[in-house]
Amino acid sequence: MAHLRGCFSRPSPFEQSRPMAENSSPLAKTRTVTLGCRLNQYESARMEQMAAQAGLGNAIIVNTCAVTGEAVRQARQTIRRLSRDHPESEIIITGCAAQIDPEGFAAMPEVTRILGNQEKMKANAWQTIAQTSERVLVNDIMTVRETAPQLLLHGKLSAARTYVQIQNGCDHRCTFCIIPYGRGNARSVPMGEIVREVQNLVERGAAEVVLTGVDITSYGPDLPGRPSLGDVVQKILDLVPDLPRLRLSSIDGAEIDGKLFRLIVEEERIAPHLHLSLQAGDDMILKRMKRRHNRAQAIEFCQRVKAARPEIALGADLIAGFPTETEAMFENTRRLIGECDIVYTHIFPFSPRKGTPAALMPQVDKKTIKARAALLRAQGAEQLQRFLKNHIGRIFPVLIESCDGQGHIRGRLADFAEVKMRAPTNMTVEIGASLPVDIIAHEDASLVGKLHQARGNI
Repeated sequence: MAHLRGCFSRPSPFEQSRPMAENSSPLAKTRTVTLGCRLNQYESARMEQMAAQAGLGNAIIVNTCAVTGEAVRQARQTIRRLSRDHPESEIIITGCAAQIDPEGFAAMPEVTRILGNQEKMKANAWQTIAQTSERVLVNDIMTVRETAPQLLLHGKLSAARTYVQIQNGCDHRCTFCIIPYGRGNARSVPMGEIVREVQNLVERGAAEVVLTGVDITSYGPDLPGRPSLGDVVQKILDLVPDLPRLRLSSIDGAEIDGKLFRLIVEEERIAPHLHLSLQAGDDMILKRMKRRHNRAQAIEFCQRVKAARPEIALGADLIAGFPTETEAMFENTRRLIGECDIVYTHIFPFSPRKGTPAALMPQVDKKTIKARAALLRAQGAEQLQRFLKNHIGRIFPVLIESCDGQGHIRGRLADFAEVKMRAPTNMTVEIGASLPVDIIAHEDASLVGKLHQARGNI
């Protein structure tokens, strides 16, 4: 992308950098508040498109999360705040929390309409919302057998990174997780549709595409020929040669086959960054969670992928204070962060979710859970600091993601390290440009850089 004078930092409907973000749609007087995962972020962008086409106006769409009891509490708190701050707006609730407990949300006086997770991705549902007074559109998600059709976005992208949904739902039943009841069983998007959407995004300026879903490593068994995630990745790389970078969202190491592993470690266009669904580092806790790997397998996978591609950066989800977790069990999880060389930690203090087996198990007290979560975050922060320090004194291509209009630029390396820098006087860059940057320091959880003197796109 060419360098441009001026700073292009418009809100993006494709990515939010915080767990909750509000978007203003350029096509209609609607806003979305997105809670939770990257898949929700992807779906929010599509919902805005459909709401605009349906003529919906003066509404706030809340795309909720139900991954923990705390996530549901925050969703309710957000709804009350939005209703208080915007009494003139309709409040439309969708997402996993709304799918699992539509009656509970319907009982909230602040809520105007409720859409289920399947309905929110259908254009006719948004037309119904815009044209009728029907209040609740939520069907049984467990009966759904197909994914929503891919919606091709139009116009130039305003974000450097965009998401493509390749899969939805989950067939596994981890004892702490309610998400299968919000998303339904696993179902895959046909490969042709995925390639078509990636090509569409690249033609509109996408610098990086992220494959997302609920459990993307389970892709394919429901499709003819039973393709795998590795097959999808290979097809995208072969048929969209102009795609600069492909990134995988959260994956389950237990489901990575030989083909996908080879692609991850050999293909330069695949970002050297994996986020793993590890959850714990103690075998008894993993068994009680009904995970499909043990501690030794997690360590072996991480060591093998790092040996084959040393620059790869690993992240992981970890739960602190799972029911029955003793101090020794917790220490196994804490030590796993170093043994697997995890540099991006996403720590969940355990929160019992009604309807899951884990909610019925003997609970760890909340004070202990909070303390253990803090220890895991501290361990993760130490790992991240060592990782960032290794970048200092080197030049890396940085994908420019945002600029605040005052010359403060943020971007990310291929390994997902965040970089902060200042634009030289009278010179700014377009979001989506990939520029060489000298890394001069690290500050908190970010690198500090300056544009390399012999600058140009990389």
